[in-house]
Amino acid sequence: MIIQKKLLLSSKGYNDIIDITPKLRSYIQEIEINNGNILVFVSGSTGGLTTIEYEPGLLKDIPEMLEKIAPMNERYHHDETWHDGNGYAHLRAALIGPSITIPFVNKELQLGTWQQVIFIDFDNRPRNRSLHIQIYGE
Repeated sequence: MIIQKKLLLSSKGYNDIIDITPKLRSYIQEIEINNGNILVFVSGSTGGLTTIEYEPGLLKDIPEMLEKIAPMNERYHHDETWHDGNGYAHLRAALIGPSITIPFVNKELQLGTWQQVIFIDFDNRPRNRSLHIQIYGE
């Protein structure tokens, strides 16, 4: 059995980091599957999904690290093509990735004690985002 869900988010852009763990946990509690996987995929090429310890220090460290890797104020060929100024956002999203899969057992996500699932919006403006969820198992 595969269950489809959609999580709609409003983000601020500019490395907005949103903890989606509580919503994923609620989806698992609502269904009749006890053991399986939950896959989350972001539609769009300027957002990413990963896990972190969702705490104030890392909420500052991640954008600072990404600024060193793909600075906002650099020249990017993408910007020359589309003139939208978000070439850096595409590179950051490519590094982090558009999806994540988390196993669950007895309706519990198998995350570490200090591990949360986050969505990061790298774009250079606020956005409405759709995260596509597939839950499958037994």
